[in-house]
Amino acid sequence: MLRYLKKYWFFALLAPVFMIGEVSMDLLQPRLMSIIVDEGVLGLSNHHIGDLDLVITTGLKMVGFVALGGFFGVMSGVFANLCGQNYGNDVRKDAFGRIMSLSFEQTDRFTTGSLITRVTNDVTQLQNLVTQCIRNFVRTFMLFAGGILSLVMLDLSFGAVVACALPLVILCAVFFLAKANPKFYILQDKLDRVNNVMQENVSGSRVVKAYVREGYERDRFETANDSLVGTQLDVLLLFSYMTPIMNMILNAAVVSVIKIGGIQVAAGAVTPGSVMAAITYISQILNAVMRMTMIFQTVSRGVASGRRIKEVLHCEPAIEDGGFSGTVSCRGQVEFRNVSFAYPDAEDQKVLDGISFTVAPGETFAIMGSTGCGKSSLVNLIPRFYDVTDGQVLVDDVDVREYPLRELRGKVAMALQKSEIFSDTIEENIRWGDPDASEEAVRQAARTAQAAEFIDQKEEGIKTRVTQGGTSLSGGQKQRIAIGRAVLKNAEILIFDDTTSALDLKTEARLYEALKRNCPNTTKIIIAQRIASVRDADRIAVLENGRIAACGSHEELLRTSAVYRDIYQSQMNG
Repeated sequence: MLRYLKKYWFFALLAPVFMIGEVSMDLLQPRLMSIIVDEGVLGLSNHHIGDLDLVITTGLKMVGFVALGGFFGVMSGVFANLCGQNYGNDVRKDAFGRIMSLSFEQTDRFTTGSLITRVTNDVTQLQNLVTQCIRNFVRTFMLFAGGILSLVMLDLSFGAVVACALPLVILCAVFFLAKANPKFYILQDKLDRVNNVMQENVSGSRVVKAYVREGYERDRFETANDSLVGTQLDVLLLFSYMTPIMNMILNAAVVSVIKIGGIQVAAGAVTPGSVMAAITYISQILNAVMRMTMIFQTVSRGVASGRRIKEVLHCEPAIEDGGFSGTVSCRGQVEFRNVSFAYPDAEDQKVLDGISFTVAPGETFAIMGSTGCGKSSLVNLIPRFYDVTDGQVLVDDVDVREYPLRELRGKVAMALQKSEIFSDTIEENIRWGDPDASEEAVRQAARTAQAAEFIDQKEEGIKTRVTQGGTSLSGGQKQRIAIGRAVLKNAEILIFDDTTSALDLKTEARLYEALKRNCPNTTKIIIAQRIASVRDADRIAVLENGRIAACGSHEELLRTSAVYRDIYQSQMNG
């Protein structure tokens, strides 16, 4: 993860440089204070006559050094935060970009809640790690090393106190950090679970309310949240034990310095000002060690988060670009050659088996079948949302695995049963099909999709904003916006995956008539449950148990396919 710091090496260098200046000012203060006490107040070198001028001038020096140290500290903080925030920004964008390139199977394996946690909370932990390392780590190390050096320069016996106290502090820190470190990765997993439950309930709030399951979902959330809080408390309790133990060691060291200093002052070996300076230095040293344990806590949590982010960044997309760069001989032809398919997590259960058919350019090809027979799985193979297990899917006589993904998916426009609507205007939702389209082209796509009628009835028309997920629209309105988006793309292949299920038959009939009129050369593949939706298609494939049971026109299937006749009679009788 350090490669992300290369762009900001200048900030990463300036932050510790300014921190060195701040700590240097801090280390000067005890020495100046000892001069004020010994010479300005007690007058040890002037027959015990104090020197007010010395007190004032040295005090002014201390104030000046404090101001200079404050300036250094502010600049160090500015550059550290510039480095940390920019670092986190780059990591977050790269992680999001990699998530966008993952296949459906990979995002399902991570889960939505976990990916949200990794892009938000885990990146924040990494930012804190970078900021701590380039700023507070330098401060802590300099206070520790500089304090020991200054203390030894005052008197070796004071150094002996540190030598006795330091191992105890280090042992304490190592013990508690070793106990806490494994819990940080667990903590992030618990946060994943909370985010998963939250995401499911926000997106499925209508179902929760319709089935009056608020209490059940509240219990689910409370269970996940209690587990998170329990792990967090375990970590906090560990560090709550550590802090008072270290304070006891620190206070014992200060008492020892006072005792040793008192004996030496009485013997005339050291001055009272030196004892005061020694107390300040030993406080700085041991506080630096305590601060170091807090830094190690941040580092431990940051390392755990970094490992989780690396799992995303290093996850190679299961579906990658092909190397085809030639020209094609036709536009919009789709061919399945003996295709079999099973989902990656259930490879022993074939969803499709031995599928073969060809859809000619400009043809309308419909697919019918019972729920779960593999209709959606079949069309998902065309834009390579998944790869076939066996056989080939060809678009314009080229295996889809050979295409660059951008080129392949540029040939295909899809409208799904579950219409994804974004929190933007109706116009911008349709313009997803072609970001460069004019407003008139957007309106024409809306008219083709039979959406103009309800759009014109709204006060702001096509500029009307819709809520996230399209909750301010009906199911049929959302589907028509999604159809308009697909039409606007003007792709060679148009796929409707049960997209008209929420439309009444009259609106649906007008839609297909408009498509036939406005998109005559577009290959149309339609998945539907209603005979009325597919009867005018050039050919209809009946899918049963992952295989094509029959294929032909409406009239042909009525004569030759018992399955199709059963569907027809159940829907059209009377």
